Parts: sequence; C-alpha cells; structure tokens
Amino acid sequence: MLVNHKIYGAENTKPIYILHGIFGMLDNWHNIANHLSNQFRVITFDARNHGKSFHHDDCSYRAMANDLKTLMENMNDKEADIIGHSMGGKTSLLFADMYPEMVKTLIAVDIAPKQYHPGHLEYFRAFREIDFSQIHSRREAESAFLPFAPDMGVRQFLLKNLEADANGGYKLKINLPAIENYYEEIIGGLEFENAFIKSTHFILGEKSGYLKESDKPFIEQHFPTACYHTVSKAGHWVHADNPSEFLSIINQIL
Repeated sequence: MLVNHKIYGAENTKPIYILHGIFGMLDNWHNIANHLSNQFRVITFDARNHGKSFHHDDCSYRAMANDLKTLMENMNDKEADIIGHSMGGKTSLLFADMYPEMVKTLIAVDIAPKQYHPGHLEYFRAFREIDFSQIHSRREAESAFLPFAPDMGVRQFLLKNLEADANGGYKLKINLPAIENYYEEIIGGLEFENAFIKSTHFILGEKSGYLKESDKPFIEQHFPTACYHTVSKAGHWVHADNPSEFLSIINQIL
C-alpha cells in the first residue's frame, strides 16, 4: 500500500523525502517543501494512520520505515536525502539503519533515538472524549480542545486531524486506536543493528530540550558522522518556529 504523498519541484532534480511527527501530516511541511523545491524534488507524505494515508493496525517504526522504502521504489528513487521530524525523525534513523544504501544525507529534526516521557496523553484524551459529531464549526472544535491543549498553536495543530463528516459534525482522520496501541514504541528508544557512516545531521530547537548533551554518546555510537545544528528562538516545531534559519541550515547541509 502506498502512503498519501505530494511532490514539489522539477522531476529531474535530486529527491528529498520529508517525514512528519505524531498527529502531523504532509501539510505541516508545505512551506519548507515549497522553498526547497527551487533546487530539489521534494516528496512529503502522510505516515500510515495519519492524514489521508491508509489505516493499518501496525503502527511500528519498522512498518513506517518500510512505507518510505515502498514510496521511494514507486518513485524510482534508489537514493535520497531524508528529513524527519520527531516521530518522523525516529523513522528516518531506523530507515537509515535498515536501508543505508537508500540514504544520501540523513537529517533528524529535534529528536534523539531514546525513550521519552509520554507527553501526548492529554491529546489522546481529547480525541477519545470529545464528541466530534456534535461539533459544527472549527471555532467550536477549538473550544472543545481548550481544556486539553491550552496553547493555541497546539490546538491549531490538533485541529488538522479533523474533517467534516457527511452525516454532520466532524470526525477524525487519524486511526487513533492504532497510534495509541503503538504509543509506547513511538516514544520508546530505538535499537540499531549497524553503524550508519554517511552524512548525518541533527537539527535542534534552542528552546526545545528534546536532544541533550547526554544523548550524544549513544547517537555517535550508531551515527559516527553526526553533526549538530541549533536553530535559535525555536522549540520542538523547529521548522515552524524559525523557518528562515531552519532553511538556511538545510541549504548549508545539502
């Protein structure tokens, strides 16, 4: 099965694949992809169980890495630059371990291959407990999310997971049970079988804290060429918080 995807740029340019984070979708990367398409062919896509991609009970990192492989093969791309954010970053790191010959440059955005605390539990609650069939406008939906997500930016991000229901009200695009069943793996640490020796870069948000100095020895054990870049005035959503500096770093790398 092929994930839902979008292509930017000219067909004969070098490919970049971009992987989003949990509860995200390809649209989250539209502005970045649009800018990069001046020099590259950029492919953004919805991870399985997200956006408009297919739903499947398996939401493991190995399955998501194989979805990227299938997409690249469908595009006849034997090798590409890979950019992955958060959950997509972990998928990218595992993909590089599984299929190193298919990766030219690996860029993980604000993530380390380690165990994280469960920071999305309130969002799962919101998706489970809000009766979306009784909501009739985006404003109502935002108000319903308020107790679970006080930050407006987070609410706007979560709202992208809703779509109008033909029977009235709204419904979820995401396959919530599958994502929730694999949540421990999604926030868990990764295990690697090999050392990936090609160009590898980690881009961090200055105000994020998702990747710490203490994470670097484990990273460099499996990604010995790892370089680190910090985007100023940016939190976890680095590409949205400071897109110009983020793009400048991407262009320097590639």
